[in-house]
Amino acid sequence: MSWIDSIVLTVSPDKPATSPDGPSAIATRIAPPGAEVWMVFGMRLLLAVSALLTLYIGSGVVLTGRWSWLIFAAYTLHSLTLLVIAHYRAGFWHGPAMYWVDLGWYGLMVWASGGASSPFVAFIFFAILAASFRHGFDTGAKLTLGSAIVITAAVFAGRSAVVLHLLLLRATFVLALGYMIAFWGGLAVEQRRRLALLRDVSRLSNPRFGVQHTLDSLMEKILRFYGGTTCVLLTQDGDDWMLTTVQHPNQGGAITRSRVAAAAVEPLLDLEGGAAVLYRGPARLFGPDRAPAVQLASGATAWRAIDPSGCAAIADLLDARSFIAAPLPLRKGSGRLFVTASERLRRNDASFLNHIVQQAFPVIETIELLDRLASEAAFRERQTIARDLHDSTIQPYIGLRHAVAAIRNQAGADNPVTPELERLVDMCSDVVTDMRRFAHQFKSGRQQEPELQVALRRQIDKVRTFYDVDVKLDAQAAPAINDRMAAQVFQIVTEGVNNICKHTRAKQATVTMSEDEGQLAIAIANPPDEGGAPAAFVPVSIAERVQGLGGTLDVEATAQGTRLRIRVPI
Repeated sequence: MSWIDSIVLTVSPDKPATSPDGPSAIATRIAPPGAEVWMVFGMRLLLAVSALLTLYIGSGVVLTGRWSWLIFAAYTLHSLTLLVIAHYRAGFWHGPAMYWVDLGWYGLMVWASGGASSPFVAFIFFAILAASFRHGFDTGAKLTLGSAIVITAAVFAGRSAVVLHLLLLRATFVLALGYMIAFWGGLAVEQRRRLALLRDVSRLSNPRFGVQHTLDSLMEKILRFYGGTTCVLLTQDGDDWMLTTVQHPNQGGAITRSRVAAAAVEPLLDLEGGAAVLYRGPARLFGPDRAPAVQLASGATAWRAIDPSGCAAIADLLDARSFIAAPLPLRKGSGRLFVTASERLRRNDASFLNHIVQQAFPVIETIELLDRLASEAAFRERQTIARDLHDSTIQPYIGLRHAVAAIRNQAGADNPVTPELERLVDMCSDVVTDMRRFAHQFKSGRQQEPELQVALRRQIDKVRTFYDVDVKLDAQAAPAINDRMAAQVFQIVTEGVNNICKHTRAKQATVTMSEDEGQLAIAIANPPDEGGAPAAFVPVSIAERVQGLGGTLDVEATAQGTRLRIRVPI
């Protein structure tokens, strides 16, 4: 799709949203992934070409020098180069610095074509528009101020300062219109960021990971949105309180949780319940604000000032200059969410945080209730399955062990099969012991991360005994995971090792578990067979389990061996 097609399809709302390909095809045509990139790069080239055509066919443009047209030709070449790069490099974009480069080009054009009377002053608004609607108000406002300075410098450099009234008009128009564009562009950028955050909040994490993982993910998203330093969640848990702290990734801190007594968190509760609070602290240069601490009560539409002393104590406790806080809409108990930042926060930041909390926490509380009901139902079902496992599986193995022991006794010590029978009796005893331990753990539902490694080592020892396959487990860098996910990971690794034993002649294998960019990385590898590189395959059972966890599975079958690469979000 060309940049002209993207513009036509994007700005034609009068066309009916129907297509023989269906609504999804229309949505893809109207908003292609690279529409914005093509529009900006294409418009830059269009402006450059139009400037050259204006010089060629226009008689009212007077250049200051004989070779001044080379500036316009060079800018056209610059624009064409950027468009070509964007065509061959998917996802290519540039930051605010490129718009300052554009501003420099436009300053040269104004200088070369008459100064204040130049028709190319309007080109400056392209840079302001693109920067404002792409990077927000701050970038647009700085570019607006820079544009006025560039115009003034170009006029004086072109020795056309005699038309000061025209220079004043142009500079004032650029400042006024540029500020309006930057303001509206900043609002658009802010609304897009807020909608993106609300979308991410509504897409809660996989319930298999637990409610605490969902809370941690929500706090990290809020912290990234505000660019804050710390996000603190305070929730009541019976008579005690649970304090969860999430540090910004740039701070290098981790997520910490601790139970604290009510007396220890009393300073954090020294706020009026049901109100969103903003504390900005004293200004560094111009003295304290007239209202450094304000709050928006539940159901109110106007902010009112409150005593800043209590907020100052909370800021000292949180080691922050400013913070925003919102109460949690919990059915049982109470709580509050704090976001601290080194920058000065605003009132709409506090009100939007309150909106996020009001939307997300009722859903999280419902998930927690459903999770508790499912856990109780699963616990009862595990008890039933454990009893069935004992009666239908363990008892026959016990009978098999007794039968083999009786045959061994009848064979006598001099019989050549006696050592094999004794080995078989020991294997049956080990299986019965393992199954009894598994039934007990399955009944109680215990499956934590350290227990997962113990269970995997036990399974690997069994594989080494039964199949004579040496499996090495490396889980030192494995992250901590909850019981539900640990049970799934155990089944995935066990199935992968069993596939090596059943379908290959390998005598060695490796299992590696680590953390990779917030994901659990599992690698199951074995050397190649004598026949060369194996055929491509997909383990169906493992693929289904990984997909259920929201992860990915890659199978690498080469002459160096076979490797399963599994990535599961945690």
